Amino acid sequence: MILIFLGPPGAGKGTQATRLSAKHAIPQLSTGDMLRAAIADGSDVGLKAKAVMERGDLVSDDLVIGIIEERIAHADCREGFILDGFPRTLAQASALDALLERQAKALTSVIELRVDDDEMVTRISGRFSCASCGESYHDTFRQTKVSGVCDACGGTSFKRRPDDKAETVSKRLLVYYKETSPLIGYYYCKDKLKSVDGMASIDEVSGQIADVLARVHA
Repeated sequence: MILIFLGPPGAGKGTQATRLSAKHAIPQLSTGDMLRAAIADGSDVGLKAKAVMERGDLVSDDLVIGIIEERIAHADCREGFILDGFPRTLAQASALDALLERQAKALTSVIELRVDDDEMVTRISGRFSCASCGESYHDTFRQTKVSGVCDACGGTSFKRRPDDKAETVSKRLLVYYKETSPLIGYYYCKDKLKSVDGMASIDEVSGQIADVLARVHA
């Protein structure tokens, strides 16, 4: 089983990928993690990527594909894998198709988490966490029981991620729609796209994804 998740920042792609990875015992492959591992291992493609990064340049699609090709040759990918954060562009999707064809592998499904943009801005920009224990809260959906006091550890100091500001989230959504959303049409035309309601609860989304995969394997 080879899966790709699509959806804007904050849609829950990582959460659902982690759940599926555990359920089906297949690895969740993040391009960032694979890149760091390739550099640490000192592989040919890792050394090339390291040289590019040390120059301050962006790692090319060809190098990223090389890193993915190297990683999926590992034994833990024999039964499949989940790509986390790749592809992001049509060029990357085309390169991935070529890689899978070379490897005689077939993409199982591309799962799109559909969300409401305004709700996503509210969902992400309202997040904050305890600075002491990391417990997560939200201005609207999950406030502390006692104002200013963490439910878990009693801490009184909280923090927000700098990129969770409403204007930053809006910019990330703009980048997604400009660069990544064309993949929805790309995979729809290949009859690989399956959509679920990303605004539902985490468990409900997991259930929808399970239903999708059951139909694919039926």
